[in-house]
Amino acid sequence: MATRRVATVFGGSGFIGRYVVKRLAQQGYIVRVAVRDPEAALFLKPMGSVGQIVPLAASVMDEAAVHRAIQGADVVVNLVGLLTDSRTASFQAVHTEGSERIARLSAAAGVTRLIQISAIGADPNSPSRYASTKGKAEQAVLAAFPAATILRPSVVFGMEDKFFNLFAGLARLSPIMPVISGGTKMQPVYVGDVADAAMAALASTTTEGKTYELGGPRVWTFREILAFILKQTKRDRRLIDIPMGIARMQACAMQYVPGKPLTPDQLIMLSKDNVVSAGALGLSDLGIVPRPVELVVPPYLARYMPGGGRRPVVPLPAN
Repeated sequence: MATRRVATVFGGSGFIGRYVVKRLAQQGYIVRVAVRDPEAALFLKPMGSVGQIVPLAASVMDEAAVHRAIQGADVVVNLVGLLTDSRTASFQAVHTEGSERIARLSAAAGVTRLIQISAIGADPNSPSRYASTKGKAEQAVLAAFPAATILRPSVVFGMEDKFFNLFAGLARLSPIMPVISGGTKMQPVYVGDVADAAMAALASTTTEGKTYELGGPRVWTFREILAFILKQTKRDRRLIDIPMGIARMQACAMQYVPGKPLTPDQLIMLSKDNVVSAGALGLSDLGIVPRPVELVVPPYLARYMPGGGRRPVVPLPAN
């Protein structure tokens, strides 16, 4: 009787992770979901058959726990990432050191394929701590596991996202829609397409050692995205440009407040375009046709309409 393949997914209970775990289970893998809080990953178990999806405690900062999570695995996917620094989990410790640890221990354990989820804009020399530690993570992963595949998505959207949902929630509460760096370009990519890219990378040896930048079919400015959100949620809000200097002062003053809207580091990233580089390998090279924002986002933004989208909405006057 053939032995079933084993996949370890670090950060598998996160936004992208749940889509990757589901696809691995559908392909027959035993999936170890390596997370800090296994109980928070129990919702994944119905995505597979009995005993197929196994949440386990494995912080990427714990050498022994990472070692245990990887032993016996055929493939490893690293999805762990932070949006903000903290005293208990820093960008350096999680992005760079954690990724290096996973790659090094994967190589030692004889793992055949490693997928590292990074981000467009990852650059060791970036002034953003997020982007620089992501860039250093890519270098560390390829040094320890040269056959690893790096996937760099742009802004990722989907029902559980923290981008379109965040600003739609803000539009529901605020009388205005603040705009910071409204001209910054983004290429939002659907979470399901990112998960499909990870599966396509695992399925082919031609992706080994390569980096793919993942973006959707359309490049948007940040202002265009905010206007789209307002239109979809039927919210009549003025788009007010906030000078970067004022935004930076506010972010610095609020950076240690729980639930802060934007950190100084995020402002740095927001001022830089987040689109697929010219000539970069992308979704088409993995055989994937990207789904557009306009097809996926409106249904899950309906709950932010007046009345939660359950009662008729008076149309806004034409501009």
